[in-house]
Amino acid sequence: MVAHATNVRLMLRTYGKQLTSAKRLARFKRALALSGAQDMVSISREARRRELVERISQEVIENLLVNGQDNPVVNRVLDALEQDVGEKLLFDYPLDGGEVQILRQTPDGPAEVAADEKMRIMRRLWEITLSKVDETML
Repeated sequence: MVAHATNVRLMLRTYGKQLTSAKRLARFKRALALSGAQDMVSISREARRRELVERISQEVIENLLVNGQDNPVVNRVLDALEQDVGEKLLFDYPLDGGEVQILRQTPDGPAEVAADEKMRIMRRLWEITLSKVDETML
């Protein structure tokens, strides 16, 4: 069997994209863990609902924000976060494997937020996501 250079390049590009997405998810999970987003285990009906809301919220943040997919729930979360913070925010994932960067839009271009503010924004992002997911669940 002969492998054409084009096919090999396409395959390597696909693997590279998958690897980049996996690294982004891992970094975002670490950032969420640092911000205090932990799963709660309980047996009551309300606690099970809360656990489900948290799992779905984590999925929304990980899979949609990290991968940049357009979704109405994500758009509402980001709009609420930007309204709460008072400025447009950008989430950036460096290729070198560093932590997620939160950038604010300034007249001079994007500027990274300070570490303490980043943790506050991550906590607020988690809270807003929880409330939006809870609102949309039956």
